[in-house]
Amino acid sequence: MEKFIIAINEAVNKFNSLESKPIRIVCHGDSDGLTSAAMLVATLKRANKPFLLSVTKNLTDNYLKSLALENYDYYIFADLGSGQVDSVKKFLVDKTIFILDHHSTKDLEGIVHINPYLYGIDGDKEISGAGVTYLFCKTLNNENKDLAYLAVIGAIGETQEKKGFLGINNEILKDAIESRKLEVKTGLRMFGIQTRPLHKILQYSFDPYIPGVTGNEQSAIDFLNEIGIKLKDDDNEFRKLVNLTDEEMKKLITAIILRRIGSEENPDDILGKIYSLIEENEESPMKDAKEFSTLLNACARLGKSSIGIGACLGDHRLKERALEILNEYNKEVAKALNWFYNSRNSGNIIESSGYVIVNAEDNVRDTMIGTLISMLSKSNVYNEGTVILGLAHSLDARETKVSIRVCAENIFGLDLGEIILEISGIIGARGGGHRDAAGAVIPVEKEMEFINNAKLILEKNCVKAVA
Repeated sequence: MEKFIIAINEAVNKFNSLESKPIRIVCHGDSDGLTSAAMLVATLKRANKPFLLSVTKNLTDNYLKSLALENYDYYIFADLGSGQVDSVKKFLVDKTIFILDHHSTKDLEGIVHINPYLYGIDGDKEISGAGVTYLFCKTLNNENKDLAYLAVIGAIGETQEKKGFLGINNEILKDAIESRKLEVKTGLRMFGIQTRPLHKILQYSFDPYIPGVTGNEQSAIDFLNEIGIKLKDDDNEFRKLVNLTDEEMKKLITAIILRRIGSEENPDDILGKIYSLIEENEESPMKDAKEFSTLLNACARLGKSSIGIGACLGDHRLKERALEILNEYNKEVAKALNWFYNSRNSGNIIESSGYVIVNAEDNVRDTMIGTLISMLSKSNVYNEGTVILGLAHSLDARETKVSIRVCAENIFGLDLGEIILEISGIIGARGGGHRDAAGAVIPVEKEMEFINNAKLILEKNCVKAVA
């Protein structure tokens, strides 16, 4: 930890020594990347430093070649770059480069590379890209401590919140609380507490799982009627979890625990930490940090990253637009799920022992395939530990986006980043990521070769894991 902090201080000293020239910023297109972008924007504005920001899904060689043609001397890469460090150095020759990232990597001379893995810190669990960016911004100017809540949202987007945070994330959380931007309470650890109708929260609650309720809308309605909790308020509007009285909440918690007894290993394991943004309104998707993270992912997935960044920075108009994008995103999610369930018996979905391959082709947007695979991994469709590999074509049909996840907990300890790296490497493509979530981009014409190699490698790894 001490060496990591020293490295951040050295990076800030290097940054402060730069001449007064515009800075080129590139961030990753997800909630971790957008919160990183927002913090850098706020920080550089406070420092009166000019900059140009862009967001990308993938830091490809072609993208780096285009950056090299731009007239900038200084580059900051946030929540990406560590997996492409060789290419960054190759194409951005004689440039001053800062990489603020948390993906597995190696170090190279000539680049200011701030990455927890280089200092023995787990970038999968203890700090996100937004966390690294926050520490850089805070060291640059302690006033930036008020941006800590954005780093918390970024970490949540990276699924680093597992009934609490670990390591450096906990220290960042303390900063967010001290700066009066975020508060933490204990409550039902369910998604959508601010926005979803109560029966919908129960219907889609897979963790915690509610036997006889999860997955069935009518059963969720019947469950609430049985315990005497009204579905609608006096204005005939569906009630949300945040609308319940203390007495109703106790009644609901007790009923869920009782329903889980006998079928779940820990029936009372239904409570967790709720992270709320103090300055946001009740029943807004931006009130709950987990929902805010989803909203940012929605903006990124639908190509509206600038709107997500503006929402992070508090722009009222862009917040309203972000809510509209969230609705569009939810429709895309429903469309993707419908396609999956209607295609389970088709050749597009291969279900084998220990793994599943979902080849969506052009039926699901390439920016949504990761979302689809992630949702399936958190549902009860497949057994715990099952690896799900998803593929979808880009809009121009020249590339295939690949995402890989593991269902529920990674009980076999598989390293998905290494698995996707091996499969991609065989066809000369590049992939990588984390132990529990990874991805790649491959040429469409090599899609079937990739799938055939994936079958062999997943078969080998999954059989080995089960054995």
